[in-house]
Amino acid sequence: MTLATKPTVKTLAEYTYSAIEKHFHKTWKWEKAVKNDKDAEALHQMRVGMRRLRTTVTRFNSIVDFPESANDKNIGKIARCLGSLRDLDVLKETFKTTYQPQLPKKERAILDDVIDALEEQRLEAAMNVKSLFKSERYKSLKNGLKEWLEKPSYHPLANLTIQQVLPDLLLPEISYFFMHPGWLIGTQVEENKVVVSKDFDEKKIDKQILIKGEDLHDLRKQAKRLRYLMELFTDLYGEGYANCLEQVKNIQEVLGSMQDSVVLDEWLQDVLGSKISKELPTLATLLTKNRYDLWQQWQSLQQRYLKLETRLEFHLIILHPDVKGWGDNKAKKQAQEKNFIED
Repeated sequence: MTLATKPTVKTLAEYTYSAIEKHFHKTWKWEKAVKNDKDAEALHQMRVGMRRLRTTVTRFNSIVDFPESANDKNIGKIARCLGSLRDLDVLKETFKTTYQPQLPKKERAILDDVIDALEEQRLEAAMNVKSLFKSERYKSLKNGLKEWLEKPSYHPLANLTIQQVLPDLLLPEISYFFMHPGWLIGTQVEENKVVVSKDFDEKKIDKQILIKGEDLHDLRKQAKRLRYLMELFTDLYGEGYANCLEQVKNIQEVLGSMQDSVVLDEWLQDVLGSKISKELPTLATLLTKNRYDLWQQWQSLQQRYLKLETRLEFHLIILHPDVKGWGDNKAKKQAQEKNFIED
């Protein structure tokens, strides 16, 4: 005879503690490797960990009595410092592996000089990261969170069960995501309906990105925040939730690739002191084509997520957690612990 197992009821305090502990250890695990500056992946993982920690801290500040040093401003400045160095690593890797092999000999030589200039900037950014690790801001954040984990403190809301408030934790972030003005870029309203414009050629796309690029970049950041928050609760939902999460990740990646292309273009113009088409015409053509292809992917996502039924389905999934999955699921827990390397 098999007895039914009663699902474990977790409070918000238990869930938030688990999230903060996870991101704390996954962030500072990479500190030594980043200090040594020998492993680009370590820098990437520490930056991602800091971003995830920031999302957790900012979204749970009404639940957790965080130490004064663990605030959005402090974590944001630390993440940006790590990000500045990481962005240069990404630029270098993109130049060398994606574009340089496709260029004629003359342009490859020019790009070599560009990469040398990038290396000089990277040296300065690496020094800034080393100075960051010695700063009071960084030390106080690390020590403050470490002390909090040893002796956690909460606000009264932390006594509620996760079952009572789970949709309420997620829905505000989803609303910010769906109501972001970036969704309307490249659209027009016809008879009270939003229609995705299909007459964009390469020049129009570049112009649109130049004018509205900041909105697209901000939508990407909102997608990332939503993704990080949703990933904390994958064990409480089913397949539909996993599919929604995968779509948010896809949106983030498409918009991120578009932003990377824009940053690369602007950085090249700044270094060369002239238009890329003059010094590196083949590379300029490749970048333009890349943005065109990404725009097609973006418009496909727009068409799907501007539909009322898609948004309603997303909300309904959030409103109906998988109650059966609220017990201890050892297999899922072990899989999550093994997933130590993150995007």
